[in-house]
Amino acid sequence: MGDHYPTVRLAAAQASPVFLDRERSTEKAVALIAEAAQQKAQLIAFGEAWLPGYPWWIYLGSPMYSAPFTQQLYANAVKIPSNTITQLCDAARENQIYVVMGLTELSGGSLYLAQITIAPSGELIGHRRKLKPTHAERTIWGEGDGSDLFVLPTDLGQVGSLNCWEHLQPLTRYAMNCFNEQIHIAAWPAFCLYTGSLYSFSGEASVAISRSYALETQTFVIHVGGLCDQATLDLLADDDEKRRLLRVGGGISQVIDPNGETIVGPLGDNEEGILIADCEMSKIPAAKMANDPAGHYARADVTQLLLNRGPRRPVVFKDPEFQSLAPDRLHGNIADDDDSAEVQQSN
Repeated sequence: MGDHYPTVRLAAAQASPVFLDRERSTEKAVALIAEAAQQKAQLIAFGEAWLPGYPWWIYLGSPMYSAPFTQQLYANAVKIPSNTITQLCDAARENQIYVVMGLTELSGGSLYLAQITIAPSGELIGHRRKLKPTHAERTIWGEGDGSDLFVLPTDLGQVGSLNCWEHLQPLTRYAMNCFNEQIHIAAWPAFCLYTGSLYSFSGEASVAISRSYALETQTFVIHVGGLCDQATLDLLADDDEKRRLLRVGGGISQVIDPNGETIVGPLGDNEEGILIADCEMSKIPAAKMANDPAGHYARADVTQLLLNRGPRRPVVFKDPEFQSLAPDRLHGNIADDDDSAEVQQSN
């Protein structure tokens, strides 16, 4: 009797948050979680920085223009733990579903682009930060560290997540590959910025990136993004130039299988809804037989990756009495519990 490979039902939530409103966005997220569970989904994923919204203003104007919006983001960012996290955990437990949420996290005086994973038990089992915010994002979010690369063992399979252009980092992709990931959440913002003028920001380019990730890692990829709604556009675009740079819509969510094929989706450009995909996990070992870059297809005698998973903390308390003051975060487990591990990188 060999291993049984189940069919797993995954969901992508393509929706706009209530922009820069943490409480109302959380209420909307709870409703979407319940809706996905009613459709028998076992996991639902949200886009990058979904709670309480992606900071589009960083690409639209000067620091003086941006400052009021950044202040609102600070006021509506999510602390971990907090009542917001409790509401999301309660929704996961009440609906018996895994939830992967993208959010702006407030820790101390700094903001981070985070992803959290909640189990059907209502337990927060994973918390990571984007390792390197992209371009103008660095004016908003701080950096993560090596401990933010992990996968989570769940009863659905090995679940991992990354944000946006983290998927363009070859060494990050390879590190995720070595963890034997099976279900991957590729979280993106809406593709409503610089439409037609910068191809690398387009939905088509992003799907190509997620598709290549699925092929390279032999995972099911939930390619999920949000939407920019009319209220967000009206708030941010106060002149013709900004209205030229930002638009309503930008959705292209879909689910991609380990062979790089889209099996469900995409949802329409301005279509708000939940995308449901039934994923046959037997496709993973079939793909691995042909291509396993961190295993039989590797050439460790030629190229290797040195991976440091140790957390980087700005303050280390030497006095045990004060060590409890140091912030602590949840991270997933991998096979090697050492702070650093050498893994192979194929050429």
